[in-house]
Amino acid sequence: MLRARDMIDRAYADDLDISALARAAHVSEAHFIRTFKETFGETPHRYLQRRRIERSMFLLRETRQSVTDICFAVGFSSLGTFSRTFRAIMGESPTEYRRHTAGLPPVPTCFVMNWYRPSTEVKPAHQD
Repeated sequence: MLRARDMIDRAYADDLDISALARAAHVSEAHFIRTFKETFGETPHRYLQRRRIERSMFLLRETRQSVTDICFAVGFSSLGTFSRTFRAIMGESPTEYRRHTAGLPPVPTCFVMNWYRPSTEVKPAHQD
């Protein structure tokens, strides 16, 4: 399972599929999905999405790239899917996230990652 998770961490922007990840773990696809969730508390797909969102958060904070460019750079193939997934995990849109993290004082990346790391829980959208 660690090999498969490492593969996701290294190649999160690539087009990964369950069969390739299961082969890396040397188990069947069904066994891989079940065991991954038991081991890490979330499905391989959800872990991959969260990993992509973590990277997009960094790019939104630290670069001037457009949201669309960041969407494709982290492995999403649709801006709509990226925005919906970002909101589901972070509770706000990528643009709102960029706006509220702009102007934060410079701190080491490890602190930022710890503070803003998306959890495995799905957050509800903001109620304005």
